Amino acid sequence: MKRIFPIITILITLSLLGLIFFQFLWLKSAKEIKEQQLKENIIKASGDAAIRMADENKMMVPKKKEFNFPADKLNLEFSRQSTIKRFSKDEMRDIIRSSFDRNFLKDIPFEFAVTEGTLMGDQVESENFYRYYNDTSSNLQNAVIIQAPSGSSLESLVPDEFLVVIVPHQKSIVLHELIFFIIGAILFTIIIATAFYLTIRTLLRQKKLSEIKNDFINNMTHEFKTPLATISLAVDALKNEKVVGDREKSNYFTGIIKEENRRMNKQVETILQAALLDKQEVQLNLKKISAHELISNALNNMALPVADKDGEIITHFDATNCMVMADEVHFTNFINSLLDNAVKYSNDHPVITVSTANVNGHIRIKIEDNGIGMNKETLNRIFEKFYRAHTGNVHNVKGFGLGLSYVKTMVEAHKGTIKADSTLGKGSIFTINIPVAK
Repeated sequence: MKRIFPIITILITLSLLGLIFFQFLWLKSAKEIKEQQLKENIIKASGDAAIRMADENKMMVPKKKEFNFPADKLNLEFSRQSTIKRFSKDEMRDIIRSSFDRNFLKDIPFEFAVTEGTLMGDQVESENFYRYYNDTSSNLQNAVIIQAPSGSSLESLVPDEFLVVIVPHQKSIVLHELIFFIIGAILFTIIIATAFYLTIRTLLRQKKLSEIKNDFINNMTHEFKTPLATISLAVDALKNEKVVGDREKSNYFTGIIKEENRRMNKQVETILQAALLDKQEVQLNLKKISAHELISNALNNMALPVADKDGEIITHFDATNCMVMADEVHFTNFINSLLDNAVKYSNDHPVITVSTANVNGHIRIKIEDNGIGMNKETLNRIFEKFYRAHTGNVHNVKGFGLGLSYVKTMVEAHKGTIKADSTLGKGSIFTINIPVAK
């Protein structure tokens, strides 16, 4: 798992980056092709419109015959009307529009103008507007310039005449055509990136769960192995002839078996209780009771373990209103669990301080110790089920990692909150807020 996980991460990352790169190249290529296609269609449509104007203008001239005299040619040239005089701007617009529609440029906006002589440039101001000009006031880089009489038999007999067509915002038109492809590419890239993130997060979570599961199995094995070994020794001792005849020794070994059996039952109950908490099947028997009384009961239970380590418990019951709606058993249990941890994860001479105060309609319970403390990683995960802090060889603390998970669940079941603060090597503080009874 340690080796395969980085490989999977690298492969997926490379695949995602490669996909984004080739999508970018494809969209860039598609944009260039669309721009070229649009330009070619504009040129073709403008040429068709120019030819149509020239041909219709040609209809105004008498049929070509033999011109024997220069005067005949001169009369023919004068009989030809210019495109500007022959067509109104609306007629020219309609001709260009019709040509655009036939060349797959429907609804594409355009601007146009007509000029003759030397074309150096001018500015076409808006759609459906044209000018007759031949000055050099501006640049026509985006213009399509078509010689109007192109392909006409009159081409060599009349002055040059040009049709200028401009399609503004060509890049915007191309992007508009590609917008669905761009949105689709971005959308599916986001989906793939999200799937990648969820996959990595799931793998990390599975890795953590696997570690927790292994820790749980190891802890459970040790927790059950020790009492079973003790019971086995006690049973063997009871079979001894000397013990069979000695009632006092028999009672002693029988007591050991009973105590170890009770211990095993307690561990089984802890695991079953965790399963019930998962299913949210624990029913609280709430009643109005003094929190100070329940805390004192838990402190009495911890008096001997603290004394055994030559420690002390300091209390500051400053809350004036200590009545809460609580389940007596579970409330005492989660206080007892916090106190038990304070003793387990402490050096010699533990000092445990329990204080209460009223804050915003709640009773605040603080349990402080001078134990080994926790680092940030442990502090962020202590309320996870089956998670246990790694203490190395310093402390051999037994358990399933269910204690603080149970504490958090029970505090929240009492409509309260719990927060942990800790400094490695200096101790921990657990702060509980429980609503006071109305």
